[in-house]
Amino acid sequence: MSDDAQPGFVRVRLDLSYDGRDFSGWAKQARGQRTVQGEIEDALRTVTRSPQTYELTVAGRTDAGVHARGQVAHVDLPAAVWEEHRELLLRRLAGRLPHDVRVWSVAEAPAGFNARFSAVWRRYAYRVTDRPGGVDPLLRGHVLWHDWTLDADAMNEAAAALIGEHDFAAYCKKREGATTIRTLQELRWERRPDGVLEATVKADAFCHNMVRSLVGALLFVGDGHRPVDWPGKVLAAGVRDSAVHVVRPHGLTLEEVGYPADELLAVRSREARNKRTLPGAAGCC
Repeated sequence: MSDDAQPGFVRVRLDLSYDGRDFSGWAKQARGQRTVQGEIEDALRTVTRSPQTYELTVAGRTDAGVHARGQVAHVDLPAAVWEEHRELLLRRLAGRLPHDVRVWSVAEAPAGFNARFSAVWRRYAYRVTDRPGGVDPLLRGHVLWHDWTLDADAMNEAAAALIGEHDFAAYCKKREGATTIRTLQELRWERRPDGVLEATVKADAFCHNMVRSLVGALLFVGDGHRPVDWPGKVLAAGVRDSAVHVVRPHGLTLEEVGYPADELLAVRSREARNKRTLPGAAGCC
């Protein structure tokens, strides 16, 4: 995967949003399920009248049912196609795409830009309510109902032990050959004026199910089923704990992706491809 488009092509950045409830995740699947990537690539092929599909690379591959407000992707288009369609591409995509996915901007990317590897952080939000009556019907597709009263202070105390660079194997679904070392930059809960509890979760990157597992562990602390030090002990154990519940996807939204200054994009992309080990670890993880 190159940090620049091949000769004769232009790398184009797309900023987009989607409601994930009717998608089988971001990534195209062989079995033909409806995906965000599939919808956008089909729309691009149609509006540019191209005989082939141009593949998107995304900042964060969201799971089935997960939403995005600030997703970023890139696509390499032939220079002639880009020049012909650049002025009207955004409006034509709006007319072709289904209403649950929107592209907000399309622009030629700076040199060295890679939507996935150039990113320095991703910020998610998870929303949950503990109101006895349940979820506001107008928010039901984006807020989880937890049928126990939650203590946000206890959850924030527990979250403090998870901040920093760690091996999050205990909170990730293992994938062959992939590291589970991540730097968790922010994890905090805030109760909004409407009573919804909102978790802000920010890291350099996330492994599979990491956010939903962290939220599940903290909810058990918040409702009193586990002590404040339990999530930290699970992390230190380094293995999946059957007591850690992976919460449902509909409460999760990718809110924003951060990138460095243009002159640092290529450097960041190269760094992100290196497989990490923790300080003092022997050999490769």
